[in-house]
Amino acid sequence: MAKKQWAFYFDASQCSGCKTCQVACKDKHNLPMGIRWRKVFEVGGGHWEKNDEKWVSHIRSYNISMACNHCEEPICMAKCPNKAIYKNGEGLVLIDEKKCMGCRYCAWACPYGALQLHPDTGKMTKCTFCEDYLAKGQLPSCVTSCPMRVLEAGELEVVRKRYGGKAEMFPLPPVNHTKPALVITPHKSFDVSIRWEVLNKEEVQNA
Repeated sequence: MAKKQWAFYFDASQCSGCKTCQVACKDKHNLPMGIRWRKVFEVGGGHWEKNDEKWVSHIRSYNISMACNHCEEPICMAKCPNKAIYKNGEGLVLIDEKKCMGCRYCAWACPYGALQLHPDTGKMTKCTFCEDYLAKGQLPSCVTSCPMRVLEAGELEVVRKRYGGKAEMFPLPPVNHTKPALVITPHKSFDVSIRWEVLNKEEVQNA
C-alpha cells in the first residue's frame, strides 16, 4: 500500500467551464491533438414548463473537470495484461512505457475514460499528477492554472476531512468501482431526480 495518497478536490459549485485546466495540462505535457488528460464535461438537464401563457425554464447546467483520479483500487492496473500500470509510494497511478504494449485493455476498463493511446508512440498515456512538479514541492499544472481556484490537490485524508467524502455526481460512476482519490463539492443545480446528459460528448470522448 502507498505510504501516501495524493488526491484531487474539485468544486463543481464554482467552476465556470473555462477549460484553462485542460489547456494547461496539454501545454505542460506537450500532448498531441486529440489527447486530453484532463477534460471538462458540460452537463445539462431539466425541462420547460408552461405556466398559464408563459413558458418557465427549469433547465440547469454545471461543469465537471476530470482527469485520472489515481484510484485506491485502480481497475486499469488490475486489467493490464503486461503489468505496465503501477502505484508508486505517493499513491499515483503511473504507466511503465517499457512494458506497455498499447492494447487498450486499461482504457476499456477505466470508468473515467482517463487512459488514451498516444498516436505516435503506440503507448497508453494518462495524467501523472505532474509527479515531476510534486518532487519539487509544486502542485499540478491544472491546479495552479485554475482562475476560479476550484481545483486543489492534497493528501486524500486531509482533503476528505476538509471537504467531505463525496465523489459521485453525473456523469461519474459509483465510487465503489475503483475508490477514486477524489472529493467533489456538487453544483447547487445537481439533483439526482433530473435526467442529465453530457452536452459536449464529441469533445470529451476518447478517440
